[in-house]
Amino acid sequence: MSPSNLIPDGGSQLLIGGKLLAGGNGVFTTSDPATGEAIGYAANADGGDMDAAITAARTAFDSTDWAQTPGFRAACLRQLKDALQNHIEELREITIAEVGAPRMFTSGPQLEGPVADLAYFADLAENYSWETDLGIAQPMGIKSSRRVRREPIGVVGAITPWNFPHQINFAKLGPALAAGTTIVLKPAPDTPWCAAAVGRIIAEETDIPAGVVNIVTSDDHALGAQLVTDPRVDMISFTGSTQTGRAVMASAAASLKKVFLELGGKSAFIVLDDADLAAAVSYAAFGVCVHAGQGCAISTRLLVPRERYDEAVQAAARTLANIKPGNPNKPGTVCGPLISERQRARVERYLELARNEGGTIVTGGNRPDSPGWFLEPTLIAGVSNSSTVAQEEIFGPVLVVIPHDGDDDAIRLANDSPYGLSGSIWGTDPDRIRRVAEGVRTGTLSVNGGIWYSADAPFGGYKQSGIGREMGVAGFEEYTETKLIATGC
Repeated sequence: MSPSNLIPDGGSQLLIGGKLLAGGNGVFTTSDPATGEAIGYAANADGGDMDAAITAARTAFDSTDWAQTPGFRAACLRQLKDALQNHIEELREITIAEVGAPRMFTSGPQLEGPVADLAYFADLAENYSWETDLGIAQPMGIKSSRRVRREPIGVVGAITPWNFPHQINFAKLGPALAAGTTIVLKPAPDTPWCAAAVGRIIAEETDIPAGVVNIVTSDDHALGAQLVTDPRVDMISFTGSTQTGRAVMASAAASLKKVFLELGGKSAFIVLDDADLAAAVSYAAFGVCVHAGQGCAISTRLLVPRERYDEAVQAAARTLANIKPGNPNKPGTVCGPLISERQRARVERYLELARNEGGTIVTGGNRPDSPGWFLEPTLIAGVSNSSTVAQEEIFGPVLVVIPHDGDDDAIRLANDSPYGLSGSIWGTDPDRIRRVAEGVRTGTLSVNGGIWYSADAPFGGYKQSGIGREMGVAGFEEYTETKLIATGC
């Protein structure tokens, strides 16, 4: 039975050209990761549906004034925000049921926070300086008045993952719509309802013109590839694994379309020798339990002073042992289920690799005696920074503890990774913290528990963690082109 009237009993629908439609491939099943049971059906699009969605987005961009009316776009974004807030309780139940998101996080990053962030992008659409006067110059001896314009890039293909679906969907929809683009959203097959519910609200309760937003759910990953390779699409905005990001970038090269990539991470949590070790380690251990560790920016490598390594391992083990995976509907649950049996098995394979490489599972690593795709929060000790579990993204409630020999060594270890998405530093000396922060090559850093994520702050990574920035003015400008106009005078 559907948890909301936003999802009809027959399943969700596609949004294409302003209409709610059935999928050309019928339906596919969506499941509750906390029970492992099917909870309903989602529209299963085929290649024809994706083609129709791209056609609708192309037509809306080329044939309407959407791109030229920032005030109207701002009004539509505020209208969408208000409509979503009117359905917030229905969306909450969908998110808990389909994502396995702990209820406590739906009041923040899993739902309410991203919905509220749409107001920032509405304001940006209205207040952004779309033109910059460069003044008069005489290049090649010709006196010219020059101005720089920002214009929407065109049709955007957005491909999103399952772990924080509302946050990531709105982090693309918000700036893309504010900038004046049109969009085709292809959400992950694990969480189609979260996107489809938004599509129904857009179609029925907003003035967003037909074709501006198209939402195509499918269990066929080839539809994402179709979106990437279609020459009518001007930009791909992708969030997901680094492996898939490489494939997206390679496929997009044929048409030289712009690519934004927000990819994987293996972020380091650096504890300096003057830090409160117990507080820092407990904070790090708690962090890997949030949403069962299914977050690309979670710090999963704990780097601690070598002389206090055993103490840090014991402190982390105590914290992790006290956090039990549980029903996401219960108010106090932090660590819910993994998204699927496939994902849990993947995490367990990494635990076996850790053992094979000489590591020790200090605590956790077991399946609770309950239905659903749960795994106990897990601590791995006794491995080096070059081990597989310290180098590869696991995407589960797993923390690896590694010793360092001072600030320079901590910086070296943190940077000894193909990733550079996020990280944390704990210490008391501001000068040392600044030096370490400036040495770590990563897109975001938290110092002593500071929160870096917000609508106005650019988020993204170095190295194989991605290309470009999401959120903030920098994220908004990803969806624009730059045009220089020079007039003789």
